[in-house]
Amino acid sequence: MIKGKAHKFGDDISTDLIVPGRLAHLRSNLPELAKHVLEDADPTFAGRVKPGDFVVAGKNFGMGSSREHAPLVIKMAGVSAVLARSVARIFFRNAINQGLPILICDTSRISNGDELEVDMARGMVNDITSGVELSFGKIPPVMMAILGSGGLIPYIQKYKGFQLPD
Repeated sequence: MIKGKAHKFGDDISTDLIVPGRLAHLRSNLPELAKHVLEDADPTFAGRVKPGDFVVAGKNFGMGSSREHAPLVIKMAGVSAVLARSVARIFFRNAINQGLPILICDTSRISNGDELEVDMARGMVNDITSGVELSFGKIPPVMMAILGSGGLIPYIQKYKGFQLPD
């Protein structure tokens, strides 16, 4: 069970909004880059986000260039998961590989600042503030194992390859 606050964004949040291109020189300093995460979409986000909080978005989150460091700096900023109506396919894979859960659900019923509780095993989001329950469906076992390991590289190191854990 994960609990945190919703930080709401709209549709079409690109990787350039997540990690501004003008800060490309910081790619070798990811902790510093994380201090600027999503600042072009919301200049106050990086200063407000707390460990365990959620990014809640509309359609097409993570669109644009691949930028595999985009989901990583979201995670490094303390975000426990991204909830969105839809996500760009390459962003989705990069996020799972970095150990950042991407949960696809109808986010239109979540408001900025709502307190959320996410049950990864059941595939459910409970909006404690509004009382709304949302389903994001079951996450496949191999993806749960990758997320539980902290990402693809730790998963491979732990299980010596791509086998499912017992």
